[in-house]
Amino acid sequence: MIIERAYASVVPSEKGRWPWSLPCVRELLGGGLRFTAPVTFVVGENGSGKSTLVEALAEGFGLDSWGGSHDWRYASHREKSVLGERIRFDPAPRGRRMLRNWSDRRGFFLRAETALDALQREGLAPESVSHGEGFLAAFRGKFLQPGLYVMDEPEAALSFSSCLELIGHIDHVVKGGGQVICATHSPVLTALPGADIVEVGEHGVRRAAWHDLDLVDHWRRYLADPQAYLRHVLDAE
Repeated sequence: MIIERAYASVVPSEKGRWPWSLPCVRELLGGGLRFTAPVTFVVGENGSGKSTLVEALAEGFGLDSWGGSHDWRYASHREKSVLGERIRFDPAPRGRRMLRNWSDRRGFFLRAETALDALQREGLAPESVSHGEGFLAAFRGKFLQPGLYVMDEPEAALSFSSCLELIGHIDHVVKGGGQVICATHSPVLTALPGADIVEVGEHGVRRAAWHDLDLVDHWRRYLADPQAYLRHVLDAE
């Protein structure tokens, strides 16, 4: 493990403003978000704040919000977000060394929207490869050392079989002492044995078992009977 808890503080004048208005972000102001396993999946509907949360965790660790590895410190020249500036960690012993000394820090932030740009910057994704192959190049080339690996919806560019390959890379990096935090809509990724699943929404933050997730239930029902869903979104002839 690298980090055991993330938390944040807010000045009174900012209370009620975005991002503090997001229920999952407000949780950081109390007891914070605890990490109980080397792999944490953050799930929730669009707009629930899961991407805002994982981006801030990456920024708090010192990774560029644009995406990339610890070797590219704010290469995009973007300022940290309000939340990224306020994030603090209770680190595990390995993480304590990383947070104390930049030279000891290891990690990677992969976000779907900017992944290829970040990977090309690091020489990992030549223009001739597909979006998905570029993602896999990052996993093969950067998920190697013990560190903090943060991902925002990596399944966006991956086929079913590539998602399975990503699970193998995640398993490899955590067995080597790394930690993974991943925002996702994927029932394939969240099925990784031993992973902690955090569901965010209007309720704030809660732990959930894979088989109890709404996203798993909806995919199961849709694959069993697509018309039960499609009849509500397609115009009747």
